Amino acid sequence: MKLLSTVVTALALMLAACGARNDGQTDTAAVMAAAESGDRATSGERRVLIGLDGDTLSELRLPDEQWADRLGDEAFYVLFEDGTERAFTSPLLEVKEEGMFVCAACELPVYSSATKFESGTGWPSFYQPVRGEHVLEVRDDSYGMTRTEVRCARCDGHHGHVFNDGPEPTGLRYCINGDALEFVAGPTALPQT
Repeated sequence: MKLLSTVVTALALMLAACGARNDGQTDTAAVMAAAESGDRATSGERRVLIGLDGDTLSELRLPDEQWADRLGDEAFYVLFEDGTERAFTSPLLEVKEEGMFVCAACELPVYSSATKFESGTGWPSFYQPVRGEHVLEVRDDSYGMTRTEVRCARCDGHHGHVFNDGPEPTGLRYCINGDALEFVAGPTALPQT
């Protein structure tokens, strides 16, 4: 969790330096609408939403260079260059113990081990996020097809895609790059939606 404290410290310093609001208030509807429309940060900066308490989101941007310093090449490629890891290469495929899968960039809890299932696709798969507001679902028209991309609601990092061929109770399959996640073993404290 050292990464989380480093990120939070950097975010607080950047908020003060940039004159950004740090009162925990923002137009949540506008932030979510921008995310749903696929609006991305420009000039090599990525959105980071901090203070996810209910629907209060605070926004600031970090340059790609700062994310690259915190992440390995593979994680940066997947999260911030919208890459895809090779199938069947993630050690997270083999995780069977109880715990939480968090965003590798910002450590936001995104999936519980209780919702993980074996899809046979070669990527970690889940039938729902731990909380709906922890992920953004964005229309993706790349490669001549229409899909629904899944992004982290806090850092806007690319996680993967969601499909309608999953198991009950949701019928969904969140097909997620293992390089976009880290696993934290232990009881899952966050309620599932």
